[in-house]
Amino acid sequence: MSIFINENTTVIVQGITGRDGSFHAKQMIEYGTRVVGGVTPGKGGQKFEAGVPIFNTMHDAVQQTGANTSVIYVPPMGAADAIMEAADAGIKFIVAITEGVPVLDMTKVHPFVKEKGARLLGPNCPGLITPGKSKVGIIPGRICTPGNIGVVSRSGTLTYEIVYQLTRAGLGQSTCVGIGGDPINGTSFIDTLQAFENDPDTVAVAMMGEIGGTDEQEAA
Repeated sequence: MSIFINENTTVIVQGITGRDGSFHAKQMIEYGTRVVGGVTPGKGGQKFEAGVPIFNTMHDAVQQTGANTSVIYVPPMGAADAIMEAADAGIKFIVAITEGVPVLDMTKVHPFVKEKGARLLGPNCPGLITPGKSKVGIIPGRICTPGNIGVVSRSGTLTYEIVYQLTRAGLGQSTCVGIGGDPINGTSFIDTLQAFENDPDTVAVAMMGEIGGTDEQEAA
């Protein structure tokens, strides 16, 4: 098994025609992630690579694809609105890659997402990957291998280093999660550790903290 995403996860890419969004959407598709649509206002009706349809709004995208997950690659000033649009459209798992989202914006996002019954990962995070099944975000698939070690980290680059060293040591991963290092984020260490605890196929967890905040102490 795994946590948060698996081979049945269906994904909408918000900002799919931008530089970062298009690059990482291609990487996700090549990895085998079920990318079922993208959203860029004003470009609805166009097609992305592999015939992935582009929609003007998240409501249109969810209504026509039935997606359950979104990943956000939009500029910082529009990220909060993108998160809330996804939650309002019925998306239950939202991964915000965007860095530099204003903290004041996130104070509005947090209660809204909770009210809608959605889970937010990020912002300012690398996303997550369930090796061999699905990746949502920017974690390189080539450094991961399927297994039973969970990974959770606040640091993007340290996430990659942990995963790389585990793979080199012959220790595969169940799911690798980057929760992001911003002051206000959606999913905490505790949330992720509880999910791993409830996953019968995760036998151990590698956790990497970062300077700032008290998340590590609370998790301990």
